[in-house]
Amino acid sequence: MISYETNSRIQELKEKFDSIRATLDLERIDEKLKEIEKRMSDPSIWNDQREASNLGREAQSYRSTIELLRDVEEEFESIEIAVELSGEDESYVKHVEELVRSAEKKVREFELTILLSGEYDINNCFISIHPGAGGTESQDWASMLMRMYMRWAEANRFKITIVDELPGEEAGIKSVTINLAGPHAYGKMKFEAGVHRLVRISPFDANHRRHTSFASVSVFPEMDEVPEIEIRPEDLKIDTYRSGGAGGQHVNKTDSAVRITHLPTGIVVACQTERSQHQNKANAMKMLYAKLFEIEIEKKRSEKLKLMGDQKEISWGNQIRSYVFQPYTLVKDHRTDFETGDIQSVMNGEIDEFIEKELLFFSSIEKSLE
Repeated sequence: MISYETNSRIQELKEKFDSIRATLDLERIDEKLKEIEKRMSDPSIWNDQREASNLGREAQSYRSTIELLRDVEEEFESIEIAVELSGEDESYVKHVEELVRSAEKKVREFELTILLSGEYDINNCFISIHPGAGGTESQDWASMLMRMYMRWAEANRFKITIVDELPGEEAGIKSVTINLAGPHAYGKMKFEAGVHRLVRISPFDANHRRHTSFASVSVFPEMDEVPEIEIRPEDLKIDTYRSGGAGGQHVNKTDSAVRITHLPTGIVVACQTERSQHQNKANAMKMLYAKLFEIEIEKKRSEKLKLMGDQKEISWGNQIRSYVFQPYTLVKDHRTDFETGDIQSVMNGEIDEFIEKELLFFSSIEKSLE
């Protein structure tokens, strides 16, 4: 006999799934998929590898959404059959519990897929990390955040490229920019932008005092030229220098690294990953377009958040999360109030729950402003 609690969970899960599914325009998704497949069937599309890759990624996103929808529907069909059989065979009661847990996981995955439907959510992304004041302690904290995001990316099978890195004099980093390439990299990472605060007993303090350090994280989508963003050649200051990282004798002995300063905004981007100065310049320009575009996105977000009245202090540049190592262990997101005491797992890249809460939180804000 299925318990009342289990029946309630099944009913709530069905209602949640139906509510999420109602937000999907399946007819539009099917039309878009057919349109993309038609374009990709044209042999000339492969003359532009970047365009072909973008279309392929977009098509896979649509297919994944449809496949996941069908998977969840099949889960509920299996639950219905198991519930019926449990009336005749008690051994099916345990099987129903297993199916419900599986369905809960897939409904959650489906919900996140729908939340990652923004125009640029599917794109790869750049993450830039800069330590705050505090010298070696803050620089070490920046390197810890870098490791956290790289471990998360590895677990998600993303391709990781360190685009530019400036090591600290004693330890840590003075700045770093990482490129993450994978499905919905920008969509999943975009709300990690902001100031991250660390509280711990500093390993660099001989008196073993507790220190508070800060590091800022910026996240912006990887994209080529943006039609609405104009970059004039006279607004750019371009410097070349020798790569400071690994890359063989050629990289270290020639001025292959490129730094571009956008004079009107003061934005500085740099790339030293490629052997070719031309390639590094192209990648740096890609980052510049993305950063300028992200500024425009943030302006729109800020305008929306101002409409929230009492919640207007929730801003993209303010402190978003605290990581406390002493006198207790705690990681707390100050926007969603989600927290955990398992700080070691978080620092090892287990941040999916934080990402999920962020997506749900900001989605609710978007809906309240519609």
